[in-house]
Amino acid sequence: MKVATVATAQIAPVNTLRSGKRIQVAKPLVGSVAFKMASNKSTKADVTCQAQNPQVNAAAATAQKLDWDSLAKELDLKSPLEIMDHALATFGTDIGIAFSGAEDVALIEYAHLTGRPYRVFSLDTGRLNPETYQLFDAVEKHYNIRIEYTFPDAQECMDLVREKGMFSFYEDGHGECCRVRKVRPLRRQLTGLKAWITGQRKDQSPGTRMAVPVVQVDPVFEGLDSGPGSLVKYNPLSNVTSAEVWNFLRVMNVPTNKLHECGYVSIGCEPCTKSVLPNQLEREGRWWWEDAAAKECGLHSGNIVQSAEGQAAAEAAAPDLFTSTAVETLSKADLQKLLDGPRDKNTMVVLYAPWCQFCQGMEESYNEVAEAFAGASSASLRVAKFQADIERDFAAEKFGLNTFPQIVMLPKSGKAGSVVKYPSERRDTDTLVMWGKAMGGYQ
Repeated sequence: MKVATVATAQIAPVNTLRSGKRIQVAKPLVGSVAFKMASNKSTKADVTCQAQNPQVNAAAATAQKLDWDSLAKELDLKSPLEIMDHALATFGTDIGIAFSGAEDVALIEYAHLTGRPYRVFSLDTGRLNPETYQLFDAVEKHYNIRIEYTFPDAQECMDLVREKGMFSFYEDGHGECCRVRKVRPLRRQLTGLKAWITGQRKDQSPGTRMAVPVVQVDPVFEGLDSGPGSLVKYNPLSNVTSAEVWNFLRVMNVPTNKLHECGYVSIGCEPCTKSVLPNQLEREGRWWWEDAAAKECGLHSGNIVQSAEGQAAAEAAAPDLFTSTAVETLSKADLQKLLDGPRDKNTMVVLYAPWCQFCQGMEESYNEVAEAFAGASSASLRVAKFQADIERDFAAEKFGLNTFPQIVMLPKSGKAGSVVKYPSERRDTDTLVMWGKAMGGYQ
C-alpha cells in the first residue's frame, strides 16, 4: 500500500462549538486538497477533496437514505483515504473518530489528509497504560486538536470494585468490567453522533473480525436520531494489513504508542493487555485467559452477535461443512468411543456448527489439512469433524465447548478422556498442519 502524497494542503485550526463544548478541528482553507492513494486492493486512485462541493452537501442531506449494503460493496474497492473522505463528507460534524491510543492513530492522519473538519473521541477507562495517556497528549499537539474524552460512571466503577475487587475479570470474564468502563460510556458518546469511525481490521483476529465491512449500519448501538438503524459505522482500515498500517505511520511520521516498541500490538487497558510473540495474532494479547470468540469488549460485539430470528434462520438454511472425503464424520457414539479409548491413531476433531461464520471461514483450510495428512506416506493422524450444535450438552461436558469452532486433539497414547485443545486463533492450513505434526509425538 502506497502512502498519500499531499499536493497542496493548507489546514487552519478553527474552534467549533458543539453540545456546549468548544472543540478544535482542522478546517480546509479556500481551494482544494489533492492527494493520491493506492489501496491494497486497487490501483492508484486520484481523489480531489473540494472545500465547497454541492455533491457533498447533497450526500449529507440524504445520508440516512443511502443503501449502505450496496455502498459497502462499492467502497470495499476504495482506499482508506477515500473511505474516510466519504465518511466526513457525508456526516460532517455528526461523525466521530474512535481513537483507542494504538495504531488507529492512522485514522486521524487520514482524516487530516482529507482537509475536512473532523472530531476525535476516546474512552478513558481509568485503567489505561501511562504510555497511552502520553500518546493522547502527543496526538493532540501533533494535529492541534482536542480529543473528546469519555469516562465511565464513577458510582458504577466504585460499586463494581467494592463488590468484586480490582481484578475480578480474571475469574469471571471481562464482560462486566468492559460494560461499566467501556460499553456504557461509548453508548452515551454515540447518542450524540450519527456515525462513527473505527480502526477495525479483518486481519486483527480471523476468529471475530473477518466479516468487518468498510461501512455498515451499526447493529448494536444507536445514534443521535435514536432507534435501530440510527447510527452508521465506518471501518476504513478493514481491508488493510497491519504491515501496511505501520508502513503508513512510519512514512508519515505519525506519533505512536511506545508500548508498540515493547512487543504490544493490540493495546487496551493495562490489566488486560500483554505483548505477543512473533507470529501470534495481535488480538491474542487481549484477554488472553478467555476463549477466542469472547475477545470483543462489547464495542464491536456486532461482529459476532445477530438477532434470535436471524440465528434460527441461518441455522436452518446452512449447508454442511468440511465435505472433503479426507475429513471423517464422527457421530456422538464414535466420539465417545475415541474418548474412552483405546485409540488407533491421533485424531484431530473440529467441533463445529454449519451456520457459524467462523466455522465457514476455516472450511477450506481444514479440508486442506485433512488432505495433507491423508496424502502422507504414513497417515498417522486422523482429521475428523463433529457437528456439535446438535449435541451441545455433550460437547460442553466432554470438551468444555463454549463457542464454535473448537479444535481438539485426541492423542493415540493419551489416557481415557484425555483431550488437548487447540490454543490459537490461527486456523490457516500451515499452522494447523504444524500443530498436527507437533501433537503426533504427544505422550
